[in-house]
Amino acid sequence: MSESTAVSVLPPGVPDARVSPMVSREPLLARIVLTATALLFLGFFLFLPLAAIFVQAFEAGAKAYWTAITEPDAISAFTLTLIAAGMAVPLNMTFGVAAAWAVTRFAFPGKGILIALIDLPFAVSPVISGLVFVLLFGMQGFFGPWLSERDIQIIFAVPGILLATLFVSAPFVARELIPLMQEQGSEEEQAAISLGASGLKTFIRITIPKVKWGLLYGVVLLNARAIGEFGAVSVVSGHVRGETNTAPLHVEILYNEYNFAAAFAVASVLAIFALVTIAAKAGIEWKAGMEGRTE
Repeated sequence: MSESTAVSVLPPGVPDARVSPMVSREPLLARIVLTATALLFLGFFLFLPLAAIFVQAFEAGAKAYWTAITEPDAISAFTLTLIAAGMAVPLNMTFGVAAAWAVTRFAFPGKGILIALIDLPFAVSPVISGLVFVLLFGMQGFFGPWLSERDIQIIFAVPGILLATLFVSAPFVARELIPLMQEQGSEEEQAAISLGASGLKTFIRITIPKVKWGLLYGVVLLNARAIGEFGAVSVVSGHVRGETNTAPLHVEILYNEYNFAAAFAVASVLAIFALVTIAAKAGIEWKAGMEGRTE
């Protein structure tokens, strides 16, 4: 029987060296030590602080917890956070798909500059990016006098928060799709176009289905960053309670006021969202893996 048609007859539970040689060759002690080290690290730096958040949040009782997350300033902070994320996700998803399509399917002058600009929010500190918006749109900024004459306020107002959130979350979808689309190539798209399909139809029926899991993965990360952003938003918000405070900023204000129970209560809502994000991320990875094995 040839090697290509050989069928494994190993008993259940015994790893096949042809499939996972590294796993089968690693000593048992090394695998135990590495696994225990990883679990200990996760427990100390992730699960322990997460548990502490919920313990502190309910320290004053369930009634105090509910009051903290439903009082007007908290509701306003959650609402503004959702508004910022609700605008950042569709806009940056559209930008990410368009940028990935342009970078991987076309050659044009300035392509390297576009790739560098996509990575810029990763390279620049969020605080610095917030300061740049202040220098551009603040009262003494480059566009400040022009905006002031027209009674348009961006800094220390909701528009500034939206701009800061858009900037810091811009790269996530593009950075997920660019390597994926480069790996897949463009043969199928070229074949469809040669058969008479329009560019839009090719994009919708071929390109998007091929990258759908990477797109969803990028959207999950984008949404998580938009909701949890602190540095850039802190610079441009003005910290006006009930008006320009997002949920992370509201947590900081409560903590600085020594209202620890309320601060941890609001933080626990953000922690719940983080857990949902992790679950969504794991679900997308599992689904993508299952689909890949069936193809």
